[in-house]
Amino acid sequence: MDPRNPREPFPPGERALRDPDGLLAVGGDLSVSRLLQAYRHGIFPWFNPDEPILWWTPNPRAVLYPAQLHVSRSLRRAVNRADYSVSFDRAFTAVLDGCSEGRREGTWLGPAMRQAYTELFRRGYAHSIEIWRDGHLIGGLYGVALGKVFFGESMFSRASNGSKLAMVWLCRQLEAWHYAVLDCQVASPHLERMGISRIARNDFERILDSAIDDAPTPGGCWSFDIAVPDDPKHVAH
Repeated sequence: MDPRNPREPFPPGERALRDPDGLLAVGGDLSVSRLLQAYRHGIFPWFNPDEPILWWTPNPRAVLYPAQLHVSRSLRRAVNRADYSVSFDRAFTAVLDGCSEGRREGTWLGPAMRQAYTELFRRGYAHSIEIWRDGHLIGGLYGVALGKVFFGESMFSRASNGSKLAMVWLCRQLEAWHYAVLDCQVASPHLERMGISRIARNDFERILDSAIDDAPTPGGCWSFDIAVPDDPKHVAH
């Protein structure tokens, strides 16, 4: 990819390397137009601050269908406890901070990436989900929404089940909004326990073709239109 030409299209996903899995292109920029073009085709950036921009489209792809989220018995008890609240887009920068902390060798979420996703948030494409307890942010996640697809980027916990609670409430709202899929990029033990599926890259691309082309992307900040914990006395069901 020529970094001097922001309009240059990405190569087809089938050209991605098998080792490392999914590496498709190097270079380009992190402009809003480039990022939206990438996500539209199932491609995302992932690189350390001392590296060139690297673009990935792994095969298989880890996805979560909102209605198929697995909530364990212990997590269900945590969801139903009246000791936290949940919000959308209230503290996007703080969620980025949470996703950056605790890394032994720095973080891939460097200044360029933070600036890029903050601009996507300002434009109404990126969103954060926050979990609060006693006024403190204890967990959350952020990602990008296009059409009826949510591309999850990163999550964090500062207390037990912090990120899992964010996943539960995000999936419940996405299901209510009839979202097709929550993209989790690559599998992890944490996500495995929550019910992710592994699908072939070309199947994922077909989902994007229908779920993004058939639905507009809403702009602005999100807010829940399902009942969520919003004060210490609230108990979720």
